[in-house]
Amino acid sequence: MSRLHTCFEFLQREGRKALIPYITAGDPAPEQTVPLMHTLVESGADILELGVPFSDPMADGPVIQAACERALKHRINLRQILELVSCFRQQDAVTPVVLMGYLNPVEIMGYTEFATAAADAGVDGVLTVDLPPEEAGPLISALRSVSIDPVFLIAPTSTDARIETICQQASGFVYYVSLKGVTGAANLDISAVRDKLATIRRHTTLPVGVGFGIHDAETASHVARIADAVVVGSALVKCIAATPNDSEQIRVSIGRLLRSMREAMDASTLNQGQQRAKA
Repeated sequence: MSRLHTCFEFLQREGRKALIPYITAGDPAPEQTVPLMHTLVESGADILELGVPFSDPMADGPVIQAACERALKHRINLRQILELVSCFRQQDAVTPVVLMGYLNPVEIMGYTEFATAAADAGVDGVLTVDLPPEEAGPLISALRSVSIDPVFLIAPTSTDARIETICQQASGFVYYVSLKGVTGAANLDISAVRDKLATIRRHTTLPVGVGFGIHDAETASHVARIADAVVVGSALVKCIAATPNDSEQIRVSIGRLLRSMREAMDASTLNQGQQRAKA
């Protein structure tokens, strides 16, 4: 049983929703990544999404693009990122870690070699933004051979047929991109997200996470009422960008923001559970 499955199963029993923060590996410097990962867990994260920096992050807005640039200045690469995950695992053997990035670094390394190295490092899931499920067979096979979950994105424009195809290939959870456009966009339409989640759940029993457009405790709370997981990225990366040379302040800022989201999410789902009990 994968760490992702175990995590979601536990949260379901507890009546809580997963909080999945994203940071870019190597931002603002490689030596800060593992301490930041631990800070995220200490501040309420259930699953960590670790970005693999890429020179052309086409799905990402300016905030995460800048994070990739900061990381790449240190010449960080995929093998070094796996070493960071291994280092994290020395103190945390429980929290699932999902790598999120683009296909090019994985393809250069080789699917089988990457999957083996990722499993050895303690990676639990891999999301390759620019790999469509129709072409993902070889990578999926390599990942599943070492019990790593392939995670896929579902867009607001995805048709029923497309959602069905994606859900057939995915495991661990599926990630619904709540907005048309890139990461860091605003104006989240909760009603539209609720309707799309209902459509997605007709095609899968996997947990559904929602990301893009979640920037504070209030939006996290709203999304927690309708999704199985809340994914937050750009809001946290902005904390890094605000004081890139002050590692302590980064951890304080990120911890404060994530704790506020955790508390709001738990309060929201608790109230929701109480209302259902009364009904």
